[in-house]
Amino acid sequence: MTTAAQPAHPPLLWRPGPEQVAAARLTRFHAWAAERHGAPAPGGGPAADYAALHRWSVAELGRFWQALAEWFQVRFSAPYETALADRAMPGARWFPGAALNYAEHALSAGEDPARAAGPALLCADETGGLRPVSWAELRGQVGALAAELRRLGVRPGDRVSGYVPNVPQAAVALLATAAVGGVWTSCSPDFGARGVLDRFRQVEPVVLFAVDGYTYGGRPHDRTGTVAELRRELPGLRAVVHIPLLGTPAPEGALDWDAVVRDPVEPVFEQVPFDHPLWVLYSSGTTGLPKAIVQSQGGILLEHLKQLGLHNDLGPGDRFFWYTSTGWMMWNLLVSGLLVGATVVLYDGSPGHPGPDAQWRVAERTGATLYGTSAGYVMACRKAGVRPGRDLDLSRVRCVGITGSPLPPDGFRWLHDEVSEDLWIASVSGGTDVCSGFAGAVPTLPVYAGEIQAPSLAVDLQAWDEHGGPVVDEVGELVVASPMPSMPVRFWNDPAGSRYRESYFAMFPGVWRHGDWTTVTSRGTVVIHGRSDSTLNRQGVRMGSADIYEVVERLPEIRESLVIGVEQPDGGYWMPLFVHLAPGAVLDEDLRGRVRAALREQLSPRHVPDEILQVPGVPHTLTGKRIEVPVKRLMQGVPLERAVNPGSVDDPGLLDFFAELARGRAT
Repeated sequence: MTTAAQPAHPPLLWRPGPEQVAAARLTRFHAWAAERHGAPAPGGGPAADYAALHRWSVAELGRFWQALAEWFQVRFSAPYETALADRAMPGARWFPGAALNYAEHALSAGEDPARAAGPALLCADETGGLRPVSWAELRGQVGALAAELRRLGVRPGDRVSGYVPNVPQAAVALLATAAVGGVWTSCSPDFGARGVLDRFRQVEPVVLFAVDGYTYGGRPHDRTGTVAELRRELPGLRAVVHIPLLGTPAPEGALDWDAVVRDPVEPVFEQVPFDHPLWVLYSSGTTGLPKAIVQSQGGILLEHLKQLGLHNDLGPGDRFFWYTSTGWMMWNLLVSGLLVGATVVLYDGSPGHPGPDAQWRVAERTGATLYGTSAGYVMACRKAGVRPGRDLDLSRVRCVGITGSPLPPDGFRWLHDEVSEDLWIASVSGGTDVCSGFAGAVPTLPVYAGEIQAPSLAVDLQAWDEHGGPVVDEVGELVVASPMPSMPVRFWNDPAGSRYRESYFAMFPGVWRHGDWTTVTSRGTVVIHGRSDSTLNRQGVRMGSADIYEVVERLPEIRESLVIGVEQPDGGYWMPLFVHLAPGAVLDEDLRGRVRAALREQLSPRHVPDEILQVPGVPHTLTGKRIEVPVKRLMQGVPLERAVNPGSVDDPGLLDFFAELARGRAT
């Protein structure tokens, strides 16, 4: 595969000072692990130290995870036999014999009388309001709700579902479910009934937490009709808990949230095996039923302690804000900020209301120290001329995290120039599949424009060529060659494990192939080029779509773009570029010429599309990722109902446009 040439030394945007490196939890963990667990001794400088620690963490997986569990004082109510009994993928066996509870760790900061009155959650909305939930209040509500779940007959392994936005009730319901050993699953209320049922029907929940509606973009959105349909179509429900965000009374037969959590109760935590299911997350489901991905209590606990405590350097005193919804894995990771004693900022509202700087204003208002968002939002702010560093007080924001899609170098430079020159920009690549990152933030390493700092500890990330050999400074398939504890324990309703194996292990048996093009540089950084399952292949040369988007969307006239490559029956290859224009822009020959010239000069002649077509919008998954493969299938003549699941798309009406375009080309 070819892609845009990677400069030998892209611009250096940030480097932590000696005091920051010394104070980082990662630095302290490294020294402790060297003394107690045989990790290589630090002392070679930040880059050499991290590289050595990473090599050890991959080579000595069991030793690393044992060390991490001790460092974070994980509470095992029953001892484990060994940290890693079997390294096979799939099927790795972690901490056999151990018993623990995720929610117990998430609420442990509230056991300290000195912290009990401090904020565990900070809840923001579009009105500008801000409501804290103390650690004591959170523990009391979780305890009360867990007691109610037990009264309703919820037992370990039973599924509990939430049709809820990013509000404190959702976090309480997740933690109460985990406390009783139930299995949590959630969808955001912007999902329609079909999208929710495609997910919840698979796992057959016994309890449903549901809002009557939500506020978005300054307007209320009633969901009582959708909730009524969910109640009819989920026959296994024993109870529905009504959360009246719009102030409506509980429907007949439903429990009222306020009544359930009114009287605080000290929580009781069911002790479960390490690999006991914690939650079910879902793939996008654009071409069929979403995969129902089961992750374990112990695996998520350890992985999130590592990710948040070491890589993101979060702890007591931090305020952790990530713009997300309950339908995206980042919400689950956000709630896990409680594990390291950070205050978690929950924002329920539109990312762009009342203006494009809305998320930055939430970061200012809440005093966030780590603020996370999507690459798409950063690039939209850049195009809109937002200047957060000039217009707002973001002095407490020391790190901005980016995920969802690759952030182009221009996005890095915008953050550096328009937020702060002393800003740790933490681009992260991971996935719902592991509810974590494969590569991302390292508090002791520099940040280069367009690059992810490094592979995460204990992640054996490599780029492989088509023959299954590792490559450096070249584009290859992103693989993980050793197991991670947060990898799925299974897919729901996949008893033989065939769908699980086909999803990740079909190309390279025994090695996780994630489906991204990546470059691992000789400097240890990582670049993501886009999905390998939507590869562009011209004249035998494979190209990444992300490189094209980066170049095209620098043009101010183009709001967003989508490129696909279509193999044609006569052996030809058609590569159209669809462009969604900015208001007032016109797709004339001058603009088409500038697009072609930019791609030719900045990438190569092969990257120049066959046609440039204007579209009313670009369709995305419900978590904001561009939909390339279903549009390609439509253009190949696959009927709309077989090409894509409309319930998985943010604007299903756009699919009709592409389907009509495909029919027009076929005649």
